[in-house]
Amino acid sequence: MSQPSATPAGLDPKVLSDAVADVTRRVAALAPQMMEKQAADLESSLKDEFGVQKAFGEVVQKLMADPDKMVEAQGKYAADFGQLWQQYMGSLSGQGPKLEPLKDRRFSDEAWSANPWFDFLSRSYLLTAEHMKNAVAKVDGISSQTRAKAMYYTRQIVDAASPSNFALTNPQVLKATADSGGENLVKGLKNMLRDIEKGKGGLRIAMTDTNAFEMGKNVASTPGKVVFQNELMQLLQYLPSTKTVLKRPLLIIPPWINKYYILDLQPKNSFIKWAVDQGHTVFVISWVNPDAKLGSKTFDDYLREGPLAAMDAIARATGEKEVNAIGYCLGGTLLACTLGHLTAKKDHRINSATFFTSLIDFAKPGDLGVYVDEEQVTALEARMKKRGGYMEGSEMAGTFNMLRANDLVWSFYVHNYLLGKDPFPFDLLYWNSDATRMPMAMHLFYLREMYIKNKLVEPGGVTLNGTAIDLSKVKAPTYFISTVEDHIAPWATTYTGAKLLKGKFVLGGSGHIAGIVNPPAANKYGYWTNAKMVDDAQDWLAGATKHEGSWWNDWNKWMASHNKDKLVPARIPGNALKGGKLKSLEDAPGSFAKFRLDKQ
Repeated sequence: MSQPSATPAGLDPKVLSDAVADVTRRVAALAPQMMEKQAADLESSLKDEFGVQKAFGEVVQKLMADPDKMVEAQGKYAADFGQLWQQYMGSLSGQGPKLEPLKDRRFSDEAWSANPWFDFLSRSYLLTAEHMKNAVAKVDGISSQTRAKAMYYTRQIVDAASPSNFALTNPQVLKATADSGGENLVKGLKNMLRDIEKGKGGLRIAMTDTNAFEMGKNVASTPGKVVFQNELMQLLQYLPSTKTVLKRPLLIIPPWINKYYILDLQPKNSFIKWAVDQGHTVFVISWVNPDAKLGSKTFDDYLREGPLAAMDAIARATGEKEVNAIGYCLGGTLLACTLGHLTAKKDHRINSATFFTSLIDFAKPGDLGVYVDEEQVTALEARMKKRGGYMEGSEMAGTFNMLRANDLVWSFYVHNYLLGKDPFPFDLLYWNSDATRMPMAMHLFYLREMYIKNKLVEPGGVTLNGTAIDLSKVKAPTYFISTVEDHIAPWATTYTGAKLLKGKFVLGGSGHIAGIVNPPAANKYGYWTNAKMVDDAQDWLAGATKHEGSWWNDWNKWMASHNKDKLVPARIPGNALKGGKLKSLEDAPGSFAKFRLDKQ
């Protein structure tokens, strides 16, 4: 009688041999690029370009100078750890209350709580991480910038050290390895090599399946035309979906740190399509992805060739001199500059201005401020000069991803490399991976004059296109929408910009992206309003009223109150007989938006 096969599940020897050969070949091919990248990283580290060593040096010095506080912190940690152990053992033995499940998403899989050792490992890690962060936060005698930098990098260290990030201390990974005979680790290594190849020697973690999307098809698909372009931007005009439209066109100024189509991902969550459906003639600036040839472009150029050129083109296209304008993030900062410039010229072409998560006052810029001081900007300037006059897109993208490292770095590290899975198709992450470069002259001006010196809030503090900017003189009605969890433009700081421009301030739920891309149909998050613009942002929130649904509807009511003119026949871009006076150059989203650095 034949015996059943006792061969354990696992990789076929030939498959394993082929995989090893493939990995060896690819590593050999990548070796020169990886060594070059490591050498550059080592040089940057030795120079301490980010000021990490200096910040931690000051922290350690202050801690050593106050041994009583160190002993107190160590004693508190020992006591809390002992209490955790007692609670844990009581729960395990049934003699104490059961511990509440961890809310941290890194440890949400039942594999962590099912095994007592992994359960305690995750809880002790979180306790230790919290004590490390508290120790740095309570150091006396250091500057606010040093404290912010030390706290930020402490958080990066403890996030990287999470047991979820290592194969031997992650029960999900151990189970996947046992179940597949190690196939997950082989696949994960191949995924890592693929991402290093894309990063040309540096690790560029794939967040989504970029092949699942096509610009103009299933993202950025709202019908429209490119009706104007210059060196810095293409101007898109969208086809109407109503027979009549509001008399004043709507101009959207997105940030050039990212691309415009975050507002036009898919029809169900496209702000652009929704605005078209509300009867707006929508124009959007699509910024170029600059190279060394545009490295000398200044902030003045972005003002002149961006919103000013766009309004001139819109006037030719529609016959309307006045527009309603929206600025998103850095695009909102530029919109504020545009308002200041036009006000000084006694030019009233902007009827109303809306700011999506936009900083005007940079006094408290949040975690991004950790990267912006004169030493770091000088080091960045040297790197940009060496590169040829621009900041590489991957460098900017990496900075933003590190602001939410657990969500945008380590979760994908575990998913792609330790579990060996392919990334899911996700429109927002497709957009997030579409990096853009920064021209050197513009970027240095922005960092030094606004982030470091905070000159934009000073009357005449910034001069653009030969005009001193004084935002206190702006009279156009303004609407500010910020989000409660924003890690890029903290809402309490954007609130001061709303006060400066005497605007209406609305606070949405969620963060910098999800809180803005929040269509009414989703019925998510909600928003807060308070007509009293009190001095303190937290006092404003304490007196605010919470509303269900999307702030989009509130904005639409506000817009209606400032646009009571009669409706006009819908304008068809590129069609002179239907109100379009500029020729169509190409279909939206246009060649500027379609150009991707990760496809080069």
